[in-house]
Amino acid sequence: MIPLTKVEQFTRKHLRYNVIANLADGGLFGLALGFASFSTIIPLFVTNMTESAILIGLAPAIHTIGWQLPQLFNAAQISRARKIKPIVLRNTLHERFPFLMLAVTAFLIPAIGKEWALFITFIALIWQGLGGGITANPWTSFISKIIPAESRGTFFGMQGGLVNLMVSISAIGAGYLLERVAYPYNYGVSFLIACVALAASYIAIARSREPSDNEKIIPVEQTSIWNDAKTILSKDKNFNWFLLVRALSQFSTMGFGFYILLGLRRFGMDTVTAGFLTAAVTLTQTFANAGMGWLGDRIGHRAILIFGAIAGVISIAIALYAPSIHWMYPAFIFSGFANVAVWTISIAFTVDFGTESERPTYIGLSNTLITPATVLSPIIGGWLVDNLDFEPMLTLSAVIGVITAFILIFGIKDPRKNPRPVGAET
Repeated sequence: MIPLTKVEQFTRKHLRYNVIANLADGGLFGLALGFASFSTIIPLFVTNMTESAILIGLAPAIHTIGWQLPQLFNAAQISRARKIKPIVLRNTLHERFPFLMLAVTAFLIPAIGKEWALFITFIALIWQGLGGGITANPWTSFISKIIPAESRGTFFGMQGGLVNLMVSISAIGAGYLLERVAYPYNYGVSFLIACVALAASYIAIARSREPSDNEKIIPVEQTSIWNDAKTILSKDKNFNWFLLVRALSQFSTMGFGFYILLGLRRFGMDTVTAGFLTAAVTLTQTFANAGMGWLGDRIGHRAILIFGAIAGVISIAIALYAPSIHWMYPAFIFSGFANVAVWTISIAFTVDFGTESERPTYIGLSNTLITPATVLSPIIGGWLVDNLDFEPMLTLSAVIGVITAFILIFGIKDPRKNPRPVGAET
């Protein structure tokens, strides 16, 4: 047996403490997101200011776009850092302060008008999305450092499950708040509650214990991140197939972002129902995160990704033929399984590629390179809804979902079971 490094000894000694601290971070972050949900509350907020399906669809998509785009650009900084937590704490401020900006904007709508409020809202969403993006790579690398490899899928699943549990609880409260408090102050109060929870979340992650990696060999001259990326893309063909799946997944799940709009236009859905639908999907994700993460550690994350792709197709099919608002509940539930696969399981799958020093580059590539697909999917989806209605958009999502599942089954290997030899192609 290979002896443990000092970093590995430290992480195992403080594992329980770090798990508790980062579960607290996730739970409080989830509490905040229930009151400022990118899938329901923020689209509803934007709906009060515009009827454009493209803008309504972009509102939640901006978070994803901003989260993905910058991740490759700070990979070199992370790979050279002996301690990553300071980078996380500094960068995450930019994904938290914009919620205060949203709260102030909501309160000022009577004074500044809806057009200016819509403009400021999108500025805040862009800031928040990019803030999440510059935080995502160091955070993922940080968690991968303090959580042993054999437990990462389980931890990501546990934390994701707790996040969604708190989202589901707070989303119901947010639905009643929006119903009972006059517009636009209802949104202002909801966003302020999110700000308080995010401040508490920041304190929790700051309490994590991270060892300084003094054994890491850091070259005197920093290599070009583009050369590192080019080397990986030219040699790791299995990863290239995974990148294709990541890109296609943005289109196979683009219909999810329009479920709230579909409920409003087709079934006259009220805000309380929107809150319960959010609770349905987040409760699903609560248990799915924990179960799918744990199962992925044991049977391989690729199998879970296949299941998620199939669940996404089922969700789209239900929404496509739903005869009443009640049918949107199973559509949301199956979308929850698909979202867990696309986000939580994809993270666990990504960090299995490459070596410790290559990991930040793999993380960055798996997100930055799929940003064009993330940008295009809500625009294409919104255009199809505005010009052709929901059916063509949902049909396209389902077809791409089937293609995604096919590639996962026949084109991709589990990197943990089939590691790429150094300097070899796969």
